[in-house]
This record gives sequence, structure tokens and C-alpha cells, in this order.
Amino acid sequence: MRLGIFARTFSRPSLEEVFDAVRGHQLDCVQFNMACAGLPTLPDDVDPSLAIRIHDASMSRGIEIAAISGTYNMIHPDIKVREVGLRRLQVLASACHGMGTSVITLCTGSRDPEDMWRWHPENASSQAWSDLLSSMEVALRIAEEEQVTLAFEPERANVVNTAAKGHTLLATMQSPHLKVVMDPANLIAPGDERQMSQMLDEMFDLLGEHMVIAHAKDRGADDAFKAAGEGILDYDHYVYLLRAVAFDGPLILHGLGEEQVDSALQFLRGKLQRSIWRDNAPPQRH
Repeated sequence: MRLGIFARTFSRPSLEEVFDAVRGHQLDCVQFNMACAGLPTLPDDVDPSLAIRIHDASMSRGIEIAAISGTYNMIHPDIKVREVGLRRLQVLASACHGMGTSVITLCTGSRDPEDMWRWHPENASSQAWSDLLSSMEVALRIAEEEQVTLAFEPERANVVNTAAKGHTLLATMQSPHLKVVMDPANLIAPGDERQMSQMLDEMFDLLGEHMVIAHAKDRGADDAFKAAGEGILDYDHYVYLLRAVAFDGPLILHGLGEEQVDSALQFLRGKLQRSIWRDNAPPQRH
């Protein structure tokens, strides 16, 4: 398992300086966002020379682009907005290999027309689910054509708002190009502390085998997202489950400010080190 970070955590004048900041924290993988190169997350066009520049900047610093953000509202109430999102997803997908990555992260979306991460009652409707399947079908055709992987993350405010719905989506689409971003902080809520282990177990039982990326953030008692280690998420059990499924991919920090990076990394490195020690500890004698 490798520690990484959202590249967008660091606001710098150039993408090279963003990668310098990542390397300055002894990290060797990122989830990239085209905003780091001065473009929208889903741009209308990616010049081939920019893709090469991104690739060269990361590789020359020993940093892998583990994934790139490709989020748009897959169930926006306006079909024209969804169509624009799909067209831009095609643009990003076609640029991925030039940038040195093959994983695009997705947001399954919300019926809220302004904010894809805000809950809307119609997210629970059969029509919203149908629209998601239609959008995902086209997105997966793009993924197959461009030979990339799409990774969605269940999120309380989205149409896929439980691990069970994530499992249903995977079973429905039946595509080797559709995988999961594991981010437990998206699904827990204040008051869940007593059943936290069971909730995490369910997430991994239903989605663990499909995971390509894990995220590391937290949720506070006020229900707001926090930096890893500053909220209610049981990181001991989370890391245990990551080890239990032999996850060897990136564990990506996000949901934090640059000033919180050092403390969050210290927290995570401590958890990972302790989990290794427990795995290798000799059996207790009675």
C-alpha cells in the first residue's frame, strides 16, 4: 500500500511546482486534477503537448499519477448537461495514457442542479437510477475504447449512497472497466461510532474486491469532512480491512488543507506501521 495525495491540495503557479510540493512530503503518487494545469476538471480539450508535460513533470520527480479526477454530475436533471459531461469525459479519457495514467474517478451524481455532492430527494427515484445506468453505459463504452478504468465512490449525497447500491451498480454494468474508490468517510455519519466496525465490514464485503483506490479523509461529529485522524472514522479497522484484502494500491489523502498535510501523514504512517507490526507480531503464549 502506498500513501498519496490529491495533487489539488497544493495550490501553486505551475503544475511542476505542484509535483515539487508533493515530493516535498516524501510522497510518490497522486490523484491528479486538470485544475493543477490551469484547466477545468473536465476540459473541452487537452493539447497533446500538455499531456506530455504532465507526464514528464510527474515521472521526473518519481511520482505516479495513480488516477485523475473526472467527476461530473452523471444524473443532472438536464440531459444536455449530462451529454456535455460525457463529451468531456471522452476528451479526458483520450488524454490519459499520454499523461501516464489509466484510472478516472467519477461521481455518480445528484439531482441537485447546482451541486453534484448535495443530496436531493429525487436521487432515490427509479428515474434517477435509470439515468445513472444510461450515463454509465456510455461512459463505459468510452472507457473500453480508450482502455481506461472508471472508478466511482459511493457517497451519502449521491444516487449511489450505500455500499449495497454500489454493489448493485457493479452487478448491473458487468464491466471490467468499472471499479470502486473506497472512501468510508463518505458513508458514515455522526452516531455511527457504535456500529462502525460492522459498517466498514459491509463496505469491504460488498466492494472490496473491486477497489482500485482508497481515500483517506475523515468525518467530524458535526458531519463535516475532516482531515484523516480528526474525526470519527475508525482508522484502525479501516487499515486492518485494507490489509486483509491485500490491497496494494494507493491510499490517497484528501479533504484537507495544505497546512494539515504533515499531521495527517504522521497519523496515517503511524496507523500503517502499527498494522504491519501487528501482522508480524509473534503469537501470544498463554
